[in-house]
Amino acid sequence: MKNNSSSSTFDSVRDLLESLSKEQSKNQELISSLAFTLRSFTNLDRFLELVPLVAARLVGIDSALLVPFYLDGRISRDQIQIFPENQVDILTCKLLNFEQGNKIGFANNETHIQALDQLIQNYVVHTSLYATSVVSRGRQLGRLYVFNLKGLFSFSDVHRRHLQLIADLTGLAIENFSLLQQTRNHESVDRQMSIGGEIQSQLLPAHCPVIEGIALAACCRPAFEVGGDYFDFIPTRPELIGKRRQRGRWAFVIGDVMGKGIPAGLLMTMLRGMLRAEVLSGLPPDQILHDLNQLALNDLAQSHRFISLFYSDYDPISKKLRFANAAHNPPLLWRSSDRTISRLDSLGFLIGLQSEAEYHCGEVVLQAGDVILYYTDGVTEALGLNGDRFNEKRLMAVFDELTSQFTSAKDILENLFIRLDRFVGESHRLEDDSSMIVLKVDDELKLPTVNNSTA
Repeated sequence: MKNNSSSSTFDSVRDLLESLSKEQSKNQELISSLAFTLRSFTNLDRFLELVPLVAARLVGIDSALLVPFYLDGRISRDQIQIFPENQVDILTCKLLNFEQGNKIGFANNETHIQALDQLIQNYVVHTSLYATSVVSRGRQLGRLYVFNLKGLFSFSDVHRRHLQLIADLTGLAIENFSLLQQTRNHESVDRQMSIGGEIQSQLLPAHCPVIEGIALAACCRPAFEVGGDYFDFIPTRPELIGKRRQRGRWAFVIGDVMGKGIPAGLLMTMLRGMLRAEVLSGLPPDQILHDLNQLALNDLAQSHRFISLFYSDYDPISKKLRFANAAHNPPLLWRSSDRTISRLDSLGFLIGLQSEAEYHCGEVVLQAGDVILYYTDGVTEALGLNGDRFNEKRLMAVFDELTSQFTSAKDILENLFIRLDRFVGESHRLEDDSSMIVLKVDDELKLPTVNNSTA
């Protein structure tokens, strides 16, 4: 009898171990399946559908509910998942009518979470309920509930650990999906910025025009891929070609849209189209700016941005430069005859600031060897390593030094940027778009003196 009893006990223990082993294998397969799905999923909703199913079967009960939260703490009603699906109508109705869950920051308030738990408890009254938080990096991303509608159920420590593992995997999935979406959004913005930058670079002159008696050099350095700086060289009579165009009147323009990035770039593009149309009218600079202000006023007012602009036109025959200023940084004129620097300025308001803004026209006759520097405030506002700004005084000193040292517009421009970069520091970037144009009048040819005296 003893042997029979011992054999029976051994068989019972063996059966129990086999049962536990099968149960453990089943649980491992369920968790592995969810983990595999986590590694390969591309659709968060599909992943979340599996969570209640796996949670219920892992514990061995009949029902489970997942209530995800948005990143702002509100209940994500369209992502609520429940198993089995025949519970959807009743519980979903209760959750949709749960007004507190629609408040921003709901998930961060412990009292609110307790109210949500109580709502679920009231539905599964007279049965066992276990709830745990779906958390990632300390942020509450949802609540996972498991309950047994068929009767009471005892949740063991193993059950709780398994359910917490499911909740942690779910939190990881939501966090990963959020990061994936952010990455995609950034990539989309980067693509848009890249396209915007490419379009803008195509709108700026690809090269400086050939104009009789002067040499030009220009460069724009946007702080972002798309900037608000603008410069242009526009023939007032584009129908002319060859030498006639080189001897015709040309408009030289430099401007700055308040702000940076895509909005500033779009306004700059709008401005360019309007201005090019105005130039064809042949009006003097002050009238050009007046008309441009009237045309752009409504669009600029709606965007809450303004444009500073310096407009000038040059006649190669008379060497006269006429100009008008809409509150832009006045260009610097270096006179070759006495090596002095003056500012080309005239009164005028920002484009888009006032409907009845008035502008004034100035003029100057250029002489052989004279140099003009057009620039935007990104140059003078550049921040140095010691915390100082590059400022106009420093720019004038560097400009004076370089015009005495170099004879070509290109060399002067390149060295201006070299000095600016050195001031800012090689490891730092400019905080604002920085543009410069150098206009240099050709030096007069000095013919050798002929001695006509006879020996």
